[in-house]
Amino acid sequence: MQKKIPMRQCLGCREMKPKKELIRVVRSPENEISLDFKGKANGRGAYICPEMNCLKKAIRGHALEKAFERAIPEEVYAQLTAQMEAGDE
Repeated sequence: MQKKIPMRQCLGCREMKPKKELIRVVRSPENEISLDFKGKANGRGAYICPEMNCLKKAIRGHALEKAFERAIPEEVYAQLTAQMEAGDE
């Protein structure tokens, strides 16, 4: 029997994709927002494709702010941008 692959929705393109293909942004119980590359950090998670156009759509639509019900620090967007640019090489 084949193991079930967990699927998550990207906040940018709104497509369902395997969890391992997406970048997880997490709001910890202490209300800190950070990137979670292992997918194991405690807290509320939101997922985004590792593509610049999905990040731009998520920023334009305030998708992360809506998912976490709070303002997102600029350094989180900078980390996401850096991660996506590093992945394009």
